[in-house]
Amino acid sequence: MVVAGLLDQRPVSRRLRERRADLLHLTARRAAAAPLVLIAVTLGAFILAAASPLNPLAAHFGSGYERTTGADRAAAAAALGTDLAWWQAWWSWVAGLAAGDAGFSHAYRQPVLEVLTERLPWTILLSATALALALAVTLVAGAAAARRPHGALDRALAGLAVSLSAVPPFVLAMASVAVFAVALGWLPVTGAAPPGQDPTVATVARHLVLPAVALAAGQVPWMLLALRRAVLDAEASAPVAEARARGLNERTVLTGHIAAVSWKPLIALLGARLPELIAGSLVVESVFAWPGLAAATVDAALEADFALLAAVTLGASATVLVGTWLADCLLLLADPRVRIDA
Repeated sequence: MVVAGLLDQRPVSRRLRERRADLLHLTARRAAAAPLVLIAVTLGAFILAAASPLNPLAAHFGSGYERTTGADRAAAAAALGTDLAWWQAWWSWVAGLAAGDAGFSHAYRQPVLEVLTERLPWTILLSATALALALAVTLVAGAAAARRPHGALDRALAGLAVSLSAVPPFVLAMASVAVFAVALGWLPVTGAAPPGQDPTVATVARHLVLPAVALAAGQVPWMLLALRRAVLDAEASAPVAEARARGLNERTVLTGHIAAVSWKPLIALLGARLPELIAGSLVVESVFAWPGLAAATVDAALEADFALLAAVTLGASATVLVGTWLADCLLLLADPRVRIDA
């Protein structure tokens, strides 16, 4: 019996070794590619900055730009680094970043890292809340629709998802403002706290509702359609047909055979949709004046604050790389059928 037990465990141990090998292979490949991707992203940011018609000096001096002397402009250009060629500016910025200095934001008159430290937690809070809300709504709606595939509820949810997927995030945000803030007066519109008050847990939670719902509404359609497709594929699969042929009740078939495989495509979808979630959060933040990175990004663009723009671009790219890596790792752990290409 001991030998039989060991023999039974061999396939399991082999699968675990294969899974660990796949995770290590995936991590090594992503770690090797990430620096190249981030270097290309920062190079592109500085090349586009050099080609931009915006004048950083004009943004720096504001209305007094025309009255400044050539010497003053030269001194400001040297201080801001705008007198350098794009590749020199890029190398100087990368060298500073390696030393822990992402540059100075002339739009906010403070180091770039301070700007990011103050605003990044608010963007993370909004994005994480919206993502959790979207997942919850998708799973509940998907479970309800899966009880009767192609039924009235399933068709209604699919039609609503298709219609909602065509609506831009800013339209969803403005519509939520018009209904819940203006017409009904239930929720506040802007900021994380009432004017003149410091944010508290209660005020932040209340101000977070509308932007989180608007951002989640832009993600639910894609998740719901992916879950519905997975449920329909599972319904038509041989294991489900065999389970029903064995006389298992519908609840067992739904929870043990259909739900067990239907949620896994959501993991891959989350990784693929992460860039849109980041872009959508910036749009929603702008509409609701949420104190995240959106305002800093817009101000940096309007005032030609290329150091801040480069840092935001680099951070967003790194977030996408890490998020897609985590999603692929979770998919490998969740689905033994998935393998890494050699």
